[in-house]
Amino acid sequence: MQTLIHRSLHVLLATVVSCSWTHADWPQFLGEKRDGSSSETALLDAFPEEGPEVVWRVPGGVGMSAVTVADGLAITTMNDSGKQLLVAFDAKTGERAWQTGLGAEYKNGQGDGPRATAAVLGGVVYAFTGDGVLCAVDQKTGELIWRTDALQACRASESEYGMSSSPLVVGDSVIVHVGGRGTAVAAFGTSDGRLQWSAGSGPAGYSSPTLMNVAGKQQIVSLTGDKALGIAPSDGAVLWTYEFETPYACNTANPVSVNDDVFISAGENHGCVFIDVEESGGKFAAMEHWASVDSKSVMRNEWQTSVLVDGYLYGFDNVGAAGPTTHLTCIDADTGETVWRKTRFGKGNLVLADGKLWITTMDGELVLVKVSPDGYEELGRAILFGRTRQSLSIADGLGYIRDNQEVVCIKLR
Repeated sequence: MQTLIHRSLHVLLATVVSCSWTHADWPQFLGEKRDGSSSETALLDAFPEEGPEVVWRVPGGVGMSAVTVADGLAITTMNDSGKQLLVAFDAKTGERAWQTGLGAEYKNGQGDGPRATAAVLGGVVYAFTGDGVLCAVDQKTGELIWRTDALQACRASESEYGMSSSPLVVGDSVIVHVGGRGTAVAAFGTSDGRLQWSAGSGPAGYSSPTLMNVAGKQQIVSLTGDKALGIAPSDGAVLWTYEFETPYACNTANPVSVNDDVFISAGENHGCVFIDVEESGGKFAAMEHWASVDSKSVMRNEWQTSVLVDGYLYGFDNVGAAGPTTHLTCIDADTGETVWRKTRFGKGNLVLADGKLWITTMDGELVLVKVSPDGYEELGRAILFGRTRQSLSIADGLGYIRDNQEVVCIKLR
């Protein structure tokens, strides 16, 4: 009887412990809500002396896409064996589940390999190659469902530094930045890859479309190479625009939703703007709530998207035109005032989970920082991977990161 009671208590305790954290996949670029945050809890509050445990590391080819995690698979794209490959690994073991060729390997003077991060929805993986081919692949088998040359469909030209837009799936549409006259942003059918609508004109830039509520209406917000646009998901109607031309069309960070308005930022010494979008009589107007531009800007996101926490934006402020100096910065989202700055932190990327910033640096470090407007408080730092620009993807207590040689899975709980 005592044994039975002890077993029952053990099962109950195990159940309580297993329910003490939340689990979420990372099914697209910048996570489930595409805002760089994860709902996971009970993650590490500090690193062990030897650093977090590496669960697995496997060869990963060359590429700049982050890792998508969904339904037990960790998925990324890479140059390997003369091809651009979409590869799925078992998320727990790193064993390769399948790989699918999307086209010839992609090479570019600013770095080789595909750039965009895949999206997973409804058992289908959507990937965008460095030369602008949009593909749909069966998530379970890796079988190619359809393949569309988006540049050809839109009569557009390849971006100078490669096509970098991570697909956004909304309803029966998969949306990417393509560039061109009337085709800056384009939607393709999820079932057949056919062009459904296109919107805006100008260079594609290197950011990705985001679905958010703006002025009380759900919109696709895109930061292309020279402007921000609010777009109706159903038909591609442009609801509002805000001119934001950056040298070399290097608008790379994603727009951030702030209380039904929009924050945008770019490097190249451009800066940032909080766009106030208002609706009246069914028409939308975009105006500056505040702007901080040029060499004295408070936030110049080079390729890293800032994260919003309790009214404060945390992000990387890059000094100069792609210069070597980068500060980790916290600003008040409503006023644009700098709250604190960790000067010369170095280049990296970040995501938010469990009240902490999980920062990946160009030096191969994972850095843990407490989220607080009170100041910079570092909780841990460890070298775990190679040179990378990508952010950590967090799912089921694990973090996934890739460099130009490996894909790495790290225990975060």
